[in-house]
Amino acid sequence: MASRKEALARRANRVRRHIKSVANGRPRLSVHRSSKNIYAQVIDDVAGKTLAAASTLDKDLRGSLKTGADIAAAALVGKLVAERASKAGIQEVVFDRGAFIYHGRIKALADAAREGGLTF
Repeated sequence: MASRKEALARRANRVRRHIKSVANGRPRLSVHRSSKNIYAQVIDDVAGKTLAAASTLDKDLRGSLKTGADIAAAALVGKLVAERASKAGIQEVVFDRGAFIYHGRIKALADAAREGGLTF
């Protein structure tokens, strides 16, 4: 039986492989969730560069958050990454949840990014 770490890596690779096949040149909004923080990046896989990024560790958000590990913090990160992506001229992305299930903080970040102007 595979370890938990191997199973998560396998699930993330499966999701990422599917996303790259349907991306059609759109950048990828990649989300990582830890027990204390949440991170989001808009990545151009063709060039291999990060176009926009936000996390609960940013100075803009750190002072206004009670904790970086709740739904409110994820929503603020989603709005911030959408704002930074729109400044970079990005309107359409593909959402990459990685190995995380689409609920809770991941869903809150995605909904806030949509409200911020990103389309996916």
